[in-house]
Amino acid sequence: MSELPTFFVDRVLPDGLDTLFDGRAQLVGPDPDDLRSADAAIAGGEPWGAARMDGASPALAVISRAGIGYDAVDLVAATARGIVVCNAPEAPTVSTAEHAVTLLFMAAKRVSVSQQRLRLASGDYFAANDGLELEGRTLGLVAYGRIARRVGQACRALGMRVIAYDPYLAASEYSPDVELVELDDLLARADLISLHAPLTDETRHLFDAATFERTKPGVILVNTARGGLVDHDALLEALDDGSVHAAGLDVTEPEPLPPDHPLLHRDDVVVTPHIASSTDRGKRRLYEHAIANALAVISGDRPATVVNPEVYER
Repeated sequence: MSELPTFFVDRVLPDGLDTLFDGRAQLVGPDPDDLRSADAAIAGGEPWGAARMDGASPALAVISRAGIGYDAVDLVAATARGIVVCNAPEAPTVSTAEHAVTLLFMAAKRVSVSQQRLRLASGDYFAANDGLELEGRTLGLVAYGRIARRVGQACRALGMRVIAYDPYLAASEYSPDVELVELDDLLARADLISLHAPLTDETRHLFDAATFERTKPGVILVNTARGGLVDHDALLEALDDGSVHAAGLDVTEPEPLPPDHPLLHRDDVVVTPHIASSTDRGKRRLYEHAIANALAVISGDRPATVVNPEVYER
């Protein structure tokens, strides 16, 4: 190509990441008007619906997600307009898995509760502490993809048992150290549950009041996947009645939670604002992969991570 393609980014880039485009693409955005000149879009997480696509340049060839999830992109609309949609499933694995383990530990060890007791100088800290020792306890992974596998590895290294539920994987695809179970079995046996499923019509509010009634009493719940997997009202009720001992959430519904949301004002809940993958290395990896995918599409190649492959049938 004699000229560099124009890449639109839908959010302000962290310091230094604009250099990733140097010599590879002209960078525009996040002003929506800049879409009118874009050959490709690097999507950070903003909604990409039909109206937004119709406001783009006719030359827009690809919407490349800087992340795994693509539920914010209207795939039907993109395919109808001949726009390839890609994601970057490998990029956030390490950072997100580390964050999930962090939330597991913070919830199990009751870090926020102990910190609040100390701030209030409540005293009797030893007797009041109800943190859990994790060796020998059972971790249940809901979905068993890249991030879940890494979380499982870390927890097995600590002497925990790991079970997993994923209806889309065969038993042969599991680590021999991980037991494949049905969801009801996982709910009944797991002392801690970590969610890693994509958000679909089937998985929306997978953890609702009926699900919490089937979990092991006093379970710890961690969600670093999508906020819509959990019915927050049901979670609050389960925390109140003791069905859930504690929770760690990096994803919520909506995002971010409003400042007065009750989940933000509980010592038995740790909430972070969907930043699990946005570490120093994680941010860079997300955009490196997204840029590479977009360049591949513009060059006429087909990335391995296309999520609407039917667009090529057009």
